Amino acid sequence: MNEANKQLSASLEDYLEAIFLLSQSGKVARSKDIAEHLGVARPSVTGALRSLTRKRLIHYKPYGYITLTEKGLRMAGKISKRHAALESFFVDILGVERDAAERAACMAEHAVGGEITARLTAYLDFVAGQDTAETFKHYYESVNKAQS
Repeated sequence: MNEANKQLSASLEDYLEAIFLLSQSGKVARSKDIAEHLGVARPSVTGALRSLTRKRLIHYKPYGYITLTEKGLRMAGKISKRHAALESFFVDILGVERDAAERAACMAEHAVGGEITARLTAYLDFVAGQDTAETFKHYYESVNKAQS
């Protein structure tokens, strides 16, 4: 199997998602922007960008803008969708505070596959507009009180 077809590490998925989010927000993706977005050192970004280039997921030249290839755009879109679905579930259904939900979604997105993401997204659509989060909140509080 060639390098372009190997599964991405969690770290490389984070870099790909950062490029995607920066480009979706109307900003250009530069290594310094990616470093700032992810809270990492610029040399770490350079290594990741080289790896993503070898996998044909981005177009990258040192000191230039980074853009996604078609394959990179598809992959980054899937990663971003998983992240958004998980974060929405944590916030809207479980009632987790947004910052904690964002951190948890970032960790969980690497382990959740396509089938689970599809089911989670369908579930979120199914319960949209229902008072599921409030009902769960009351249930959760009653369970915690009973266990105290």
